[in-house]
Amino acid sequence: MSILNVQTKDTAPEASKPFLDQAEKAYGFIPNLTAVFANSPAMIEAYGVLSSHFEKTDLTPTERQIVLMTNNRLNGCTYCMAAHSTISQMQKVPADVVTALRDGTEIADPKLQALQVFTARINETRGYVDQADINAFLAAGYTEANILDVILGTGLKTLSNYTNHISGTPLDAPFQPNAWEPSDAQSAVNAQEAARASGEASANWA
Repeated sequence: MSILNVQTKDTAPEASKPFLDQAEKAYGFIPNLTAVFANSPAMIEAYGVLSSHFEKTDLTPTERQIVLMTNNRLNGCTYCMAAHSTISQMQKVPADVVTALRDGTEIADPKLQALQVFTARINETRGYVDQADINAFLAAGYTEANILDVILGTGLKTLSNYTNHISGTPLDAPFQPNAWEPSDAQSAVNAQEAARASGEASANWA
């Protein structure tokens, strides 16, 4: 059950309705995440704008999905992993790449693997990557602009993943075939991170 309201075109704030229409035209239905975003006209618009800008980078559709799904996995977002697995299939991302992204295993293509590793480092270090990380990324054939592209995609997933964590967004039927759950190890890491964040928040209010 979703904690936040899953809006419809009848119940959503007026300013959110055009974005619900756009989503319906793009997918043939309104994804539940978009319907949750609709609670805040600012959020639903921001997510759409960031998504459109991310698509303007010179990263290929496969590379964009690597950035997005790596963040989804590391953030333990079951909704977005299922959704982007489906979107990746629609965009003809190679099946072995999708499997590697879902499992957190190595991608056979060295350049794509370098992108997955660098994206993971951005996520795990909160952007405090080492020069060696940057050098390896550039040596794989990426550019300084692509460093910022990865950060853009990471920011995009922060919006959706965190919303899903709070909302418990129900998975739409079209995404059900690609339902995903984090590994036991990843679940433990997520629990530790949540406990640490909770402790820090309590300390700040003490």
